[in-house]
Amino acid sequence: MTVNNKKKEVKKLKEERIGILSIYTTFNNTLMTLTDLAGNTIARFSGGESTKQSRLKANPTIAMFVAQKIAEEARDNGITGFYVKIRAETGENNPGPGAHTAIKSLTRAGFRIISIMDTTKMPRGGPKKGGGRRGRRV
Repeated sequence: MTVNNKKKEVKKLKEERIGILSIYTTFNNTLMTLTDLAGNTIARFSGGESTKQSRLKANPTIAMFVAQKIAEEARDNGITGFYVKIRAETGENNPGPGAHTAIKSLTRAGFRIISIMDTTKMPRGGPKKGGGRRGRRV
């Protein structure tokens, strides 16, 4: 009984390290950057590093491979949980196809997701759209 109690105490004493995971998803690529809480970059991977075909960079399957690479780096640095920031292209309503899959694969890898925040930039009026009086003729 005493041996089991000691093992439980050791597991409880294990320190939890938190990191910030920034996911930038477009309909052309998926970029993931892992930083510590101070903002120092630990790892950075993209969909273009995981595939040869340019058309597959934004694929959810490739985003899963990128998340697995991030998970390996996080384990090597002792990170156990993430604050996730998802960012899409400016003005887009939804992130690209890889964001959901990346978060799903990180939770399957055993990491704790503390919060998910959408940091997509939205235009506030901004410059006038081109086209003139009769609009853009296609």
